[in-house]
Amino acid sequence: MSDKTRVLIVDDIEDTTSQVARLLSFESDVEVVGTAANSADAIESARKLQPDLILMDINMPDVDGITTTEALAHEVPSAAVIMMSVQAEGDYLRRSMLAGARGYLVKPFTTDELLEAIRGVQARRAETKGLVAVGPGVVAAQDGHTGRIVAIYSPKGGVGSTTLAVNLAIAVAQLKKSVALVDADLQFGDVGVYLNLDPNQASLADLLPELGDGNTESVDGALLRHHSGVNVLLAPATPDAAELVDAAHLRTLLEALARTHELVIVDCATYLNDSTLAILDAADQIVCPLSLDITTLRSTRVYVDVADQLGYPHEKLMLVLNRADSNHGIRVEDVERSLGRKVDHMIVSDGRAAVHALNTGVPFVLGNRKARVSEDVVALAQALFAEHDEAPLVEERPPRVERRLAMARR
Repeated sequence: MSDKTRVLIVDDIEDTTSQVARLLSFESDVEVVGTAANSADAIESARKLQPDLILMDINMPDVDGITTTEALAHEVPSAAVIMMSVQAEGDYLRRSMLAGARGYLVKPFTTDELLEAIRGVQARRAETKGLVAVGPGVVAAQDGHTGRIVAIYSPKGGVGSTTLAVNLAIAVAQLKKSVALVDADLQFGDVGVYLNLDPNQASLADLLPELGDGNTESVDGALLRHHSGVNVLLAPATPDAAELVDAAHLRTLLEALARTHELVIVDCATYLNDSTLAILDAADQIVCPLSLDITTLRSTRVYVDVADQLGYPHEKLMLVLNRADSNHGIRVEDVERSLGRKVDHMIVSDGRAAVHALNTGVPFVLGNRKARVSEDVVALAQALFAEHDEAPLVEERPPRVERRLAMARR
């Protein structure tokens, strides 16, 4: 049996089809088994060729790619679809996801982007033996779920997601709550760097055999205890090991951690794939960091629309404006008008504290507790528990007029 990913290309523009086929011809693990120029040909070719993956153009003259993808989900359910489009608007992405597409490429895309999408989808497909259905509340509905799950997710990198996840976990531990921090940026997670922990000592990769069998007894053994009181589960040490982690593993893991911790914080990758969707579905709260720049606002607006279409309650998504005092010509009011909803929390910019924390491996909430950025993160930790505790966990701070400073990279 061939180990190659068998790909069918569907696009009504012959030049595009030829160019994509040529790019893939240089890859030893990918084989283009056919092409199609319209919906009818795509369905017929998929039935006949039984490809592993279909690259589908969203705009075609007869029936569009979204409708065709819906038909293929019934006609050839074993084939995964990656949508190709010149449209980057949220509506197209949202409709594609709801139709069953497992990836979305905006034209023109690079060879690396194309191959990353194909290999990522195929790796998850191989591990799950097909697609895994997801839906709101998968873990929350399970018996024995006691702790709360908070996913830190942004569709845009560089907004400080990992910085926020790490410091938020420590702030929760300082509030005398049991907390687990999971690095779910599986290929290139940085939580270990921020906390001076070695993924070769223990990581998610060590749990895969047991999680695959539904056995969660070994989860505690893979947790690294940080001196702040946070239990940490690091991402696999190498990207190839990360490819073995699928959505089912993550659901089982989160269910187990939620039984033994009051809060489980998950630092998610930006890529919206099956694994990330499983985490977001399982989460009681999604904290979405964003910053004051046009590209981040655009990506966040797309994700807000997707979250609505996935049926997430309005209150499940918490928008956190990072570097809130940065002067880039965009105001908080502009952000809220663009996203169609209020910003729930703001964190000031403190580049010096963030960089020093990263270089020393001592998060600023731990090493510089009185800094304004630390106070903002502690206030966010308090807000996460405010509706569940009878009394405030920390003394409320007086309002500040002037804000300074910034979160570092992811």
